[in-house]
Amino acid sequence: MKNKPMVIFIGCCLVPLVLAYLALKLDWIPSAATNNGEFLTTEVKIKDWKNTEHKQWTIALNHPEQCQQACAEQLQALDNLYVALGKNQGKVDMVILGAAGQTVSAWPQLASIEELTPASLYLIDHMGLVVLQYPYHDEPQQNRLTQKGLLQDLKKLLNYSRSS
Repeated sequence: MKNKPMVIFIGCCLVPLVLAYLALKLDWIPSAATNNGEFLTTEVKIKDWKNTEHKQWTIALNHPEQCQQACAEQLQALDNLYVALGKNQGKVDMVILGAAGQTVSAWPQLASIEELTPASLYLIDHMGLVVLQYPYHDEPQQNRLTQKGLLQDLKKLLNYSRSS
């Protein structure tokens, strides 16, 4: 009778630990990610980012000189993304990485980065670290879904930064 509370106490402590161990070892935990973009495999930081004033997040289009049709489509998408930001336009910058050639754009241009994929959109934090990549697709519908995912990720990040 005297040991019954002690056995219950030890059982209450050990059962959750054993279940947690089994959940980790048997992969019971879902591995789904909530982000729509792709994390970069290597760390890419924009040079001279600190020399200019940037907002919390920046959407960047990698537009090297040899990129023509795909980059022109993505440049149009960049304008549409800015409009779709709505009330968050004041918290997000738009930038073109690379020489956009004869393309006339309202967005500032920075030096090209060779590690980045041409015609892809990137999400960059306020320190100049490239965080997420949103690749270009040949199908317009797939591009719209990618851009919609970028907006979802960005709104989630802005929400998190507001609460912290």
